[in-house]
Amino acid sequence: MKIIVLIKQVPGTANTRMNPETGVMIRDAGETILNPLDEHAVTEAVMIKKKHPGTEVIALTMGPPSAQKVLREACARGADRGILLSDKAFGGSDTLVTSRVLAAAIRKIGDTNLILAGEKATDGETGQTGPMTAALLDMPVLTFVHRLEVNDMHIIARRMVEDGIEEIKADLPALVTVVKDINNPPLPTIKGYILAKKQKFPVWGPVDLALEDGTMGLKGSPTRVVKIFTPKLSRQTTFYTADTKEQLPGAAEAIIKVLKSRSLTEKGDRYGV
Repeated sequence: MKIIVLIKQVPGTANTRMNPETGVMIRDAGETILNPLDEHAVTEAVMIKKKHPGTEVIALTMGPPSAQKVLREACARGADRGILLSDKAFGGSDTLVTSRVLAAAIRKIGDTNLILAGEKATDGETGQTGPMTAALLDMPVLTFVHRLEVNDMHIIARRMVEDGIEEIKADLPALVTVVKDINNPPLPTIKGYILAKKQKFPVWGPVDLALEDGTMGLKGSPTRVVKIFTPKLSRQTTFYTADTKEQLPGAAEAIIKVLKSRSLTEKGDRYGV
């Protein structure tokens, strides 16, 4: 069995910054980490590998050369090898183009039985890349999965939905996005880090993936971030105080008057009209 895990390098939460002119995230702004939900995807792949001897786990990521860091992290956690998709032509890609590049890489790897990914990335919070990659590969996709059983020909997944839990059976190959409840990722071992440090990761670009000019990066992205801003929270607070018992009715009446002026009382309630 061959399992591909889609992972992503994301900024630490405190280091997230956006370019106000282009709306593109600044990828070199401070320390970066492996997307936390992808840790669960890697852990699940390694757990499946232990149950199915002979399984190969491949970590796949798209990003700048520094993204080798998260490939090394995935290998330290038990992945067998990693592949980096990196080229200046990929810069500024939206989720659709990212999915297009990932799908091309998965086709190049070939003979894949299962693709795992985190539910979403902490930088974009879209949850779109996994499902769109599956659509481009014309394979089943199961999202928000918190329990997964893998057999040779199919998988049985329990996914979290608004009304409760849904159990689905799907034929392989398939793509599954997982939530944090699926497992508890252990810390990598020193041996894992030593083995990962020796890894050399192939770097694939547009030529390797047979991608045409104009289908990648900002040029190939049909969506744009047209404006970004920091929400501003402003409050004008008025205090109604009663220092004595005699002042209580007046303060209460003032508060009720404000509530009524803002339609915060309803007919029939204690203070409504």
